[in-house]
Amino acid sequence: MPLIYVDTLDDPRLDVFARLTEAQLRCKLEPERAVFIAESEKVIERAFEGGMEPVSLLMEEKWLGAMAPLIARMEEAARQQPGAPDVPVFVAPREELARLTGFELTRGALGAFRRPALPTVAEAVGDGRLVAVLEDVTNHTNVGAIFRSAAAMGVDAVLVSPACYDPLYRRSVRVSMGTVFQVPWTRIGDTAVPNRPGEGTWSAEGIDQLHELGFICAAMALSDDSVTPDELAALLAEREAVTGAPAKLALLFGTEGDGLAPATIVRCDHTVRIPMAHGVDSLNVAASSAVAFYAFRSLSQLGR
Repeated sequence: MPLIYVDTLDDPRLDVFARLTEAQLRCKLEPERAVFIAESEKVIERAFEGGMEPVSLLMEEKWLGAMAPLIARMEEAARQQPGAPDVPVFVAPREELARLTGFELTRGALGAFRRPALPTVAEAVGDGRLVAVLEDVTNHTNVGAIFRSAAAMGVDAVLVSPACYDPLYRRSVRVSMGTVFQVPWTRIGDTAVPNRPGEGTWSAEGIDQLHELGFICAAMALSDDSVTPDELAALLAEREAVTGAPAKLALLFGTEGDGLAPATIVRCDHTVRIPMAHGVDSLNVAASSAVAFYAFRSLSQLGR
């Protein structure tokens, strides 16, 4: 991997880091050229270990030593693939990197990676028994935090609606601490149909697909007929005892404020509400997802 020292971020080879918007990075018209940005040594390492293809790295010179083992692993992987392009390592002055990020790049490095092709829902889910479905979550911090909790609790896959924010957006990746590369994920619902947040139009197809894959769908929502996580866990245990088949559960989470669309809730098999005290009616979606993942951990990789 060639080391390339640059004096300024005005170098056109650094457009991917300094000038391209997220929409340009996604490059929908030419998906094979689409990239995403990973920040920090740990996140870059998780992206690489998750099978992502590196395009280039950018860092201050003082981080070369810390990054050397990972760079060496990338070089070795490239040697195993004849014809694979070089992955340049751009080294820029601290002042220039501070200008790029607005603060000193204390996390060490930035990495540009090729965006992978998304799997089908069936491929992403595999033989998993606990999956999360994010409907129209329009906050990158929440998306990243949910992925981090999903990884920690052993959730088998995360499925996101067409209007949900991009898990590979730079902030989502950073907040997830790279766990977005550890948990299988994909889009669910007809991505060709315009989906306005809050309509639940994706679920007409998506929930049928989850049912076909054997999942019970539980909407995390405030409703008069909601059950608690403990009550749903008991119902699932009863079902397992009767059918002799392991239960499979899809937990659906909606956006901040409005929550899940009414059309989505109606299509689900159960509505689940986390009990609250002191007059609090609900939790932030990232917090509620963590509670729910823990409540149903017996179905996840963590509890199996």
